[in-house]
This record gives sequence, structure tokens and C-alpha cells, in this order.
Amino acid sequence: MTVNMKKKLSESILDKFSIDFLRSQVLKNAYGNDDTVIAKLDPRVLLAWYLVVGLVPWFVSDLWFLGACFLLVLVTTKLARVAGLVLALFAVGVFSQTGYLFIVALFFGGDVSTAVPLLVMTLKVATCSLASVTVFSGLDPDRLSNGLMWYGCPERLSFSISYAYRVLPMLMEEFQNILLSYRLRGNPPAHETWMGKVRYLVYQVKIIMQAFYPLMLNTAKRSRTTVEALEIKGYRYAAVDKQVKRMKLRTLQVTTNDFLFLALSLLWISLAMLGSALF
Repeated sequence: MTVNMKKKLSESILDKFSIDFLRSQVLKNAYGNDDTVIAKLDPRVLLAWYLVVGLVPWFVSDLWFLGACFLLVLVTTKLARVAGLVLALFAVGVFSQTGYLFIVALFFGGDVSTAVPLLVMTLKVATCSLASVTVFSGLDPDRLSNGLMWYGCPERLSFSISYAYRVLPMLMEEFQNILLSYRLRGNPPAHETWMGKVRYLVYQVKIIMQAFYPLMLNTAKRSRTTVEALEIKGYRYAAVDKQVKRMKLRTLQVTTNDFLFLALSLLWISLAMLGSALF
């Protein structure tokens, strides 16, 4: 086997591993946390907790209170055992924007005091983002749909949200297959030199852009097949049948752990508000 063949083989294995790794992380985040403390909570309790923790920070600008809320969602994120890829994307997305704004502020005549309002905004965004990560990592699509339905969300809307969450790993697998087909039929430029690396990067970006059209087409075909299967099974009538709704919601049950989780969260937020008022 020649050196070029070994290099191409290693690159294809690395690419496949990377895409498989992304897909496995998504699957783990959606379905692999069933044994965590957060996943065992009632979905109605989690959604109510998310409504409070996700909205309250936007009406408060005190650093003490926001820091306490951020510590709370850090603990819940740890309990939810969120996938490392999701946390990495969260960190890059939130803190890179803050650093960028701080540098721009300094460039236009700001000083160190500019960091305070940026820190307030960062804590607000980070708290709400981690609360979202906690809830959606602890709820599989079916439990999420049932929780939304209990709060009065229309069945078709709740199903659409859970289906979008469920179909994400399949989209990634479809995207992987399309990329591999393009690479098998393509002829990538040599990338031993610096200009070759630039051309190779442009080639990769071009392939990714070209892959989106067949991805959308295949997704539309898959959606049509799903709709036909739902119609055959009588989903249109089951979605508005009250007896079916009661059967689906019968599995929901609030336990002592749910009350304990809410009580500890409310106690922590109350102490944070008291500390904010005193200090």
C-alpha cells in the first residue's frame, strides 16, 4: 500500500470517526441519560422549573443573584450528565461572544468597567442556556411531548417538537452518508503545501454546501413517509381524542423527589434574592 493510499485511508477513517462521534454525542444527550437524577423527575416539574429559572434572570441585573442562579444550573447540569460536546459548544458560543464584545468595547474607547455589564449579560445567557441543556438532556422526546401536552400544548405541536428532537440523529446520519458519497466520487486537491491546504479547505466547504440540497430533499421524503405512516395508524383522530390523551398522561406521576427538587431550587433562589438585598 502506497503512502498516498494510507494517508487517504487515515483521513477517511478520521472523518467518519468525527461524524460518528458527533452523532453518538447527540444520541447520548437525547436518550443516554435515563438513569440520572434529572431524568427521573416528572416532566411537568422540569418544565415548571425551567420556566422559572429561564425567565427570572432576565428581570434581574444583580451580579450576586445571577451568580447564584448560574451555580444552581451548573449543579443541575452536572446531575443531568450532559454530553461533553454540548457543553463545549455552549462554552464556545457564550464566552466567545462576550470576549468579542469586550474587545470591541475596548477598541472604541471603553475601559475595564465595560466588563461589568458584559458579565451581567453573560450570566443571564449562560444561566438560561444551561437550564435549557439540563431540561432537554433529562427529557426524552416522549416525556417532553407528554409534559407539554399536560400544560395544554396542542398534541400536534408537542409531537412536532418531540419529533424534531428525535429526527436530529437521523439527519446527522443522512448528512454523513451524503458527504461520504461526494468524497468517493470527488478528486480532492493535494494539500501538502500551504496553498494546497487552503484549496483543500475550500474543497471541503464546497462539498458541505453541496450536501445540503440532497439532505433537504431526503428529509422531505422521510417526512412524507412519516406522515403517511401516522395517517395509517390513525394519528389524526388520536390527536384530538380525550381518552387517548388521558392514556398518554396516565404515566406522569409527581413523587417526593420532585417536591424536594423544587423546594431546594426555590430555597436557593430565595437565599440568592436575600443575599442580593443585603449585600
